[in-house]
Amino acid sequence: MLRSLRYYVAGHASSLGRYALQELVVALCGWVPSLPGIALRAVAYKLILRADGFAAIESGVRISFAENVRLGRRAYLDRGVYLHACPGGIEIGDDAFVMHNVELHVFNFRNLPHAFIKIGRRTFVGESAIVRGQGGVTIGDDVLIAPRAQILAINHNYDDPTRPIIDQGITGRGIEIEDGAWIGAGAIVLDGVRVGRGAVVGANAVVTKDVPPHTVVVGVPARVVKKIEAGQLADRSFAADPASRSVPIPV
Repeated sequence: MLRSLRYYVAGHASSLGRYALQELVVALCGWVPSLPGIALRAVAYKLILRADGFAAIESGVRISFAENVRLGRRAYLDRGVYLHACPGGIEIGDDAFVMHNVELHVFNFRNLPHAFIKIGRRTFVGESAIVRGQGGVTIGDDVLIAPRAQILAINHNYDDPTRPIIDQGITGRGIEIEDGAWIGAGAIVLDGVRVGRGAVVGANAVVTKDVPPHTVVVGVPARVVKKIEAGQLADRSFAADPASRSVPIPV
């Protein structure tokens, strides 16, 4: 029983003391609703994570390894967001939006060398998106990630037919999504891929190889169907001033 408890705590914090502080602060402040709760957490959560200025954190946000989380100025975490930030951490940039039920997960129990998630400034992560950062995920500035998209910097080994795949280990080469890109609803970006600056990944596409800058890819596996030239498509990037922008929900 004691061994199981130790294993559980080790999966959520770097030490028993960190776990106790993290859970105490969340228990006292995590449920408080509306604007009073957001104001309370903007101050109290600085005891357990790193924040540049004040972030807006809604009620019901779940955090493991909070000491490895860094939030930029005016970053927003909606209800039901789950951050698991061992060991390389999760960084969310200034004015970034992480909408409800998003999962940012860096549970590196296989000790991969480059496990982290970094999200740039003004980036929008849509509802129920999943980002797995065991191989390292870098998402640039002004990126649109639509609802239910998946960005998975992890892969399972399966070369030995005599062993279950779950026992053969994992690899993680990493994923990079450059500034101004748009990942459509339900799209899946697999490990080892770079999505170029200003590229568009269509809804439900499965990206298995690099996407050139300023191109549109669709399908399973994703393939280039268009090069974006000046004047062809309306500019879908966010305005520099977050208060003045209209947030498009990509499909």
